[in-house]
Amino acid sequence: MDEDLRTADAADTVSRDAWFARIEEIGDELGYFERLGARHSAFFVDETPTLLVTFETVEAIRTRSADKMPAGHAMARRHGWSHLCLIAEGETWYRDPAVYRFFDRLVDDAFFEDFDRVVFYGAGMGGYAAAAFSVTAPGCTVLLVQPTATLDPAVTEWDPRNRARRRLDFGDRYGYAPDMVDGAGDVFILYDPEETLDAMQAALFTKPFVTNLRCRNLGALLEPTLDKLGVLPQLIEAAGTGTLSAQTFWQLYRARRDHGPYLRTLLARLDEAQRPLLAALLCRNVTTRLNAPRFKRRLAELQEELDALGVVLP
Repeated sequence: MDEDLRTADAADTVSRDAWFARIEEIGDELGYFERLGARHSAFFVDETPTLLVTFETVEAIRTRSADKMPAGHAMARRHGWSHLCLIAEGETWYRDPAVYRFFDRLVDDAFFEDFDRVVFYGAGMGGYAAAAFSVTAPGCTVLLVQPTATLDPAVTEWDPRNRARRRLDFGDRYGYAPDMVDGAGDVFILYDPEETLDAMQAALFTKPFVTNLRCRNLGALLEPTLDKLGVLPQLIEAAGTGTLSAQTFWQLYRARRDHGPYLRTLLARLDEAQRPLLAALLCRNVTTRLNAPRFKRRLAELQEELDALGVVLP
């Protein structure tokens, strides 16, 4: 078994090296690719004066993307935008002097001034980094999904997640994310307020230009769910065209009304709260729009309960 594991590790190393060679070749052709220290890289595609900056990981790119390219690359290519992707190997939280020096150099070279519009996007660990490094591009739009403000236990000792990463230095440069968005234009934060720790982290972003977009009942896997709904790509597109607003979000977020997992979660919470009338209204709405046998059965059960209570559906 140990030999099998060593063989698998060796194969993964070869595969990873081949992937790096491929993305470096693409970067050299379309812009550039640069290794930043031992665990980070920068991939840049130079196109139009709209720039999308994303923060992604090697694991996510290689396992979740069919073409094994950064997710931001497909979005930028679709709209003809330029794209800068900071790629991390593992849960580094981008806390690396090599990354700091890279962004320092971009500032010194007035890199971001070459673009008419700049969008920083990230989720989770990438959301932290997108906020933290957005300070280098004054006036940029920042779109964050479930961002962490900091892992510094002196500030967020109430958050038990990522304990092993607390040894990283979050008091160094580009450290406390809520302070680093000071120079941004608009900042949009998406989170589920029912996810208490996510909500508490989001609450640390207190600037007046921060807009909280609450995705209630979507749960902890927010980014893939928003992507599956088709909401996330449209939000990024709106950010890139300068049309993103709370109103835009709420219009797009109506897509959840046809999303089975969201509807089932909502029904479960109404049942748990013992709100049979609201649960019945939900089931009736769903069954009139969708083929939903579970909701049809639950509606029949709820109608019996309400009939026994003498309550008639309005």
